[in-house]
Amino acid sequence: MDYQRHWLEDSGSDDSHGRALWSLGTMLGRSNTPALHSMAGRLFEQALPAILNTTSPRAWAFALIGIQEYLQRFAGDRMASQVREELAGRLLALYKRHRSDEWRWYEDGLTYCNAALPHALLMCGRWIPNNSMTEAGLESLSWLADLQRANTEGRHFVPIGSNGFYQRGGDRARFDQQPVEAQAMVSVCLEAHRITGDKRWRKEARCAFEWFLGRNDLNLPVYDPTTGGCRDGLHPDRPNENQGAESTLAFLQALLELRLAENAVLPVDTR
Repeated sequence: MDYQRHWLEDSGSDDSHGRALWSLGTMLGRSNTPALHSMAGRLFEQALPAILNTTSPRAWAFALIGIQEYLQRFAGDRMASQVREELAGRLLALYKRHRSDEWRWYEDGLTYCNAALPHALLMCGRWIPNNSMTEAGLESLSWLADLQRANTEGRHFVPIGSNGFYQRGGDRARFDQQPVEAQAMVSVCLEAHRITGDKRWRKEARCAFEWFLGRNDLNLPVYDPTTGGCRDGLHPDRPNENQGAESTLAFLQALLELRLAENAVLPVDTR
């Protein structure tokens, strides 16, 4: 949509459709506001069938996270359950098709919001339930966590860079590093901890969160306590000083999820 509120595309992107279902499903699953339920319920019902026509694994993953949130409250919805099983089956099939001992992933490349893929499969594996999905989710997450760790002392979190990403058999991009990668990693590691009880995943979640606070390649904070915002990422030589909505929301979501999981005050002043 442009500034005159005219649509610029004949149809929206797979990614935006998946994210819309994620937000609607989460709101329906967690909110207790009747007015919001009525509006979001209609949108969720209308948008759900169309996700089956998309081809993006990330769109499937975003939608699956929202569908699972929705089903926590509306477990009897057969349509939502059927869409969940279809999309989760697609993700598992992708993983089996691309996986090797050296490359434990769903595609031939890692791009953006990578952690959403094992996150969706872990949630579905737990609640469908399906052990193969859980095992694939944990295996791919473990591989991703090892990949996104510095080789220096301290082993800080290093997300896949957006300036080239990482294609199978190619060179991995180190920069630019984006806040959504840290947030996605926090979320999936906390989910893995809830499923397994393995303390490793709480440590991994905390390590990814500390990227915001300065435990990163530049040793500079991405979160800005003076504004309450979050910088838009790390360039090779400096932070991106723009503080956009996506980045700030990524920080706040990661912080909230950690607070809920740990029930403790984190070492950051957000007042």
